[in-house]
Amino acid sequence: MHAGEFEPVRGVPDLYVHDTGMFDTDEYGSVYVYDAAEPVVIDTGTGANREALFETLDEIGIGRDELAWILPTHAHLDHAGGAGHLAKRYPEAEVLVPERGVRHLVDPEALVAGTKSAVEDQWRYYDDPEPIPEARITGLADGDRVDLGDRSLVVHEAPGHAPHHAVYHDPDADVVFTADAAGIYVPEVDTVRQTTPPPQFDLDQCLRDLQTIADLEPEYLCFGHFGPREYDDALIGEAKRAYVEWVEAVRAKRSELDDETVVERFESSSTDVEFWNPERARADASLNTRGVLTYLDRVEE
Repeated sequence: MHAGEFEPVRGVPDLYVHDTGMFDTDEYGSVYVYDAAEPVVIDTGTGANREALFETLDEIGIGRDELAWILPTHAHLDHAGGAGHLAKRYPEAEVLVPERGVRHLVDPEALVAGTKSAVEDQWRYYDDPEPIPEARITGLADGDRVDLGDRSLVVHEAPGHAPHHAVYHDPDADVVFTADAAGIYVPEVDTVRQTTPPPQFDLDQCLRDLQTIADLEPEYLCFGHFGPREYDDALIGEAKRAYVEWVEAVRAKRSELDDETVVERFESSSTDVEFWNPERARADASLNTRGVLTYLDRVEE
């Protein structure tokens, strides 16, 4: 699948995955569209390539007055940056996001500033988010259900990646929309890479979030990056090891070098350049390293 394209999610009726082409990398940004009785868009991309998503919704047959829900998994702008643009185009849709993310989408100024600081020159792949009117957005809590008419999505808080992060579970189809809670799926090697951005990554909570997903015993995982995959316990085990080993690798390197040199070392040695855009691979390595350094500062205080 290439940027701007969409396809059905095999094994899950009425569910489609749209490739935003985020960061000029095929399949890096996955948006999910459930053509349910009350249709929903799950995650929205950065908003930069929103016209292609609008076209996907048109082709699926969801009209401007028919989209019921816009459902970011969290407020990070690679997942929620397009929410306000969608809300503007689809006037009947209500935006739902974990409660701690509401303020960021109503007034995204601080979120934009933080994102620009974190991603630096990669901001060119983003678009300025459209603020969402307070009357159009509702906060979600753990255990809430989103009614899609013929099915529902259950909210499970997953704050290890960020305090405003959740995963959504469709118990009827046995699918979990993991966003970043299960890491980044790498189809080429059928494994998972950690995602540990600053400033609020928490290793222990990430491991608990992974266990939350495992305890749901789904049949399918819909990752926020690189699309869906059938579930198996081994993949969750690999994710747990990836997170623990990554934190320990950064901790060990920090014992030898100053923090900026640590970041530079992991940027230059990233193996993810083999699987996606080298620029993005290095940017991911920088973000992930800085996130762990911030986490280590916090737990060592």
